[in-house]
Amino acid sequence: MRVRLSILLAVAVVVAHGPRARAADKVSVGTTFSMTDLPFFIGEKRGYFRDEGLEMNFVNFDSAVRMIAPLASGDLDAAAGGPSAGLYNAIARNIGMRIVADKSRAALGRYSQILLVRKELIASGRVKTLGDLKGLKIASAAPGSSAMGTLNRIYQQTGMKESDIERVYMGFPQQIIALQNGAADVAFPTEPFASEAVRRGFAVAFMTDDQIYPDHQMSVMLYADRFRTQRKDAGLRFMRAYLRSVRAQNDSLVDGKLTGKDAEEFLTLIAENTSVKDKAFLRTLTMSYQDDDGRPNVDSLKEDFEVFRKEGLIEGKISVDDALDPWFAETAAKQLGNRRR
Repeated sequence: MRVRLSILLAVAVVVAHGPRARAADKVSVGTTFSMTDLPFFIGEKRGYFRDEGLEMNFVNFDSAVRMIAPLASGDLDAAAGGPSAGLYNAIARNIGMRIVADKSRAALGRYSQILLVRKELIASGRVKTLGDLKGLKIASAAPGSSAMGTLNRIYQQTGMKESDIERVYMGFPQQIIALQNGAADVAFPTEPFASEAVRRGFAVAFMTDDQIYPDHQMSVMLYADRFRTQRKDAGLRFMRAYLRSVRAQNDSLVDGKLTGKDAEEFLTLIAENTSVKDKAFLRTLTMSYQDDDGRPNVDSLKEDFEVFRKEGLIEGKISVDDALDPWFAETAAKQLGNRRR
């Protein structure tokens, strides 16, 4: 008994005076706090990031384009947003960052953005078809954003040219205000901003982007080079937690809506972290497609890249393949067990 007590005391001394537990790795992520950011909210609430030894800091931006500079400086480790011309130009200038995974895309029936038209233009009969957008002011997040790819498909389908519309740029919340006050006639906001504008009577949902450009890669996960190379292990741990969260979200969807398993928990997270607080309303919204294994649609990225190039927005020698680093998503998905074949 005395020997056993001595062992217990020795263990207690080691625990009390031994090395402290390793501090969590801090990871700073840029987001737009939209519905496609739900996996971040899930991972934080359920402790998936904490399970991987990560302490998260989510930073809000009104456009992914504005995340490029802090990614380049290392103020952000990762970011979630649209694959823009600015991203490719930064990589061409050896400002280190890469596309590492899917974030969201407009699979058929799982739209990412809604083409909104100011209510007065619908009521007056001014806009009845996509071709009627000619001559109007169309708002999108920023020059060289993924909305430009959607506009290009509209040009192809209607015969319009870039000069046939007036483009104005502003963040998603500002687009809703612009539709209300007439500063924009048409807008491409993501959810929940789009349906909120319709609910408040500022605009009419004219068409969803999956109808215009099916399987369009709207947003991606980006890693800063220092996170991708010097902190590779933390980058992989982040990706595992992120994909766990995506899968938890997808398991709660029924026909693209949050009405299944754990839906109430996830609706609460959206209400707590976005500008829309009405869970009954959020329950009616369709979630854009997010891949269980983090695989982006590379063909869509390449189509949009060519649009940027033709518009003179790409500077320097760069390709989509130069901008991709699929290792993190591929490795994390394999470790978790691939869901997509």
